[in-house]
Amino acid sequence: MRIPIIAFLTLAALAGGELAARAIDPSATPTEAEFREGTAEAQRTQREEDEVIGDNLTSNRPSLLFVAKSRSPLTPLNKGGTRNMLKVGLIKGDLGGSRLDDKRHLLSVPVLNSHQSDEVNPTVRDLPASDELAASPEVRAAQLSPRESLSLKSSHNKDFTSLLKTPATIAANAEIPEAVNSNARQLGGTLHITQAGNAEGVYVAEVKIRFVNSRGEAVDKKGNPVEGRISEDFIRGELKLKAGDNYSREVVRSDLQQLQQLGLFDKVTVSIEEVGTDVNVIYNVQERSARSFSVSASLSDDVGVAVPLSYTDRTFGTTPQRLAVELQPSLRGIQYDVQFVSPYVAAEDRLGYSVRAFGDRRISEIFNKDIDLPNGNRVREIRRGGNLRFTRPLGDWQSTLGLNYTNISTRDRNLNIARRDELGNPLTFSGSGVDELYTVSLGAMLDRRDNPFNPTSGSILSLSTEQSIPLGRGNIVSNRLLANYIQYVPVSLLGISESEALPEMLAFNLQAGTVIGDLPPTEAFRLGGRNSVRGYDSGDIGSGRSYFLASGEYRFPVGQDVGGVIFVDFASDLGTGDSVLGKPAVVRDKPGTGAGVGVGVRVRSSFGLIRLDVGVSDSGDLKFILGTKQRF
Repeated sequence: MRIPIIAFLTLAALAGGELAARAIDPSATPTEAEFREGTAEAQRTQREEDEVIGDNLTSNRPSLLFVAKSRSPLTPLNKGGTRNMLKVGLIKGDLGGSRLDDKRHLLSVPVLNSHQSDEVNPTVRDLPASDELAASPEVRAAQLSPRESLSLKSSHNKDFTSLLKTPATIAANAEIPEAVNSNARQLGGTLHITQAGNAEGVYVAEVKIRFVNSRGEAVDKKGNPVEGRISEDFIRGELKLKAGDNYSREVVRSDLQQLQQLGLFDKVTVSIEEVGTDVNVIYNVQERSARSFSVSASLSDDVGVAVPLSYTDRTFGTTPQRLAVELQPSLRGIQYDVQFVSPYVAAEDRLGYSVRAFGDRRISEIFNKDIDLPNGNRVREIRRGGNLRFTRPLGDWQSTLGLNYTNISTRDRNLNIARRDELGNPLTFSGSGVDELYTVSLGAMLDRRDNPFNPTSGSILSLSTEQSIPLGRGNIVSNRLLANYIQYVPVSLLGISESEALPEMLAFNLQAGTVIGDLPPTEAFRLGGRNSVRGYDSGDIGSGRSYFLASGEYRFPVGQDVGGVIFVDFASDLGTGDSVLGKPAVVRDKPGTGAGVGVGVRVRSSFGLIRLDVGVSDSGDLKFILGTKQRF
């Protein structure tokens, strides 16, 4: 019996080695960055977006915050785009969720991204030629033996399942998953193709879907495959790249955009495996939690004690519809934001749409500083309304058509209507303290980023127009035009060729906007603040009919989970401050133009990407901003 046992073990070892050598290694690692409407108008509607306690750091008013966290970011409720809140403390809620489709065919695929980050979203990069491969110590460690190379060349892509480990094979050797994830980190998320330096144009034998955990691994330490609740067939139906196509980076980039807008995934990575002279393309998807809940408590001199509650259900209705609810009861009323989203579904060419209702209270950033109401109260803006929006791609553009209603009123601390400030200047266009806006909006976005989950290069252009209809109080007739452009440029000034989570790059943002026709004072563009010129408080530079904003950042890695930023911001109302009814910026002596410079730190955590910026204005003021996600 001794010889047969030895022979059996030898054959098993050879088989295991062959499978391990053929493993595919996905793990390029950019951070998640959902594009949001980065205009000064968007800043007005995003008082909490990406920041929860940043304002408290620069305010003399008392504020107390206790917050709970959920496992994944909540679906955005804000008009302007994504909302990813930093929350700490009382309750941790991940309510889990049932499977949307149990008809999955699980294949235990070898290597995956193993980086521990909620921000890891690589795209396929250029692949080195075979002679470059031979020089790589990581690749030499995983090089194929002559016997394995021969078997690969003779496969002809017709029976690629022979290259995959079965669950039983993985379980038989507890070290295989660890080795696989180690190789994934070293090789940067792709298997290098021996016959060419780039995968472009190579025949695609199959497109696979792989579910991964928060560490980017498709198998756990016991070798069990990670299971997902979303149907593989549904995900595959959303992809343009199909088996039998030639590989195209542009098509893959388009697929990543489609998967991102579904709102179902925290990150998606793409990796390639060689099958003879062809390739298999693997989309590694990390699902967001099916349901999430958070609760917090705050104390301020405006509303007193408030208890914000948030709930998101990503399995509401049919895949991939979702429901998000946020309530903030306080001693002075309740604020709410409720949104139902059904995104565009490519497989069915189904029109995307969303329905939103909101009620919001804030201290005015237009009528701030030293001029208050006749009774000494600061001006409050109360906004209530809703919208219905439809989305659909038009060629390379993502288009949005919206029908919107907003009721805007100016009030004192006790919510009594306020018509004029203490100098007698009107606060609303109608003069009654209440304006109503009925508008039709049209937006288009051209996304050329290499990976929308975490851009490292490329650009994104957003254009929008919003036409008001003369109905309701004020009979306002106006058109608002907005443009937003972001460019990402990879650099290597520090000699660091790549960083998985926080790559070295230059990032630029240009914004501009104007209003033609009637302009309620509350609708003027606000300049200054955490999403504008850092170093100023929100609205302190000016409020005008038109504006221009430019920001530049140099982003660089410091460690595995830490990065740094050097930034400069500039904004101007283009001399239009005196064209706003009541001249709120002029009478409050706002400069109209301002700049700021500063430094920041980016830290990857279980909350996602946390940012701390320290900005210095051109007037010498120092501001600290704590929030989540990159500035743009």
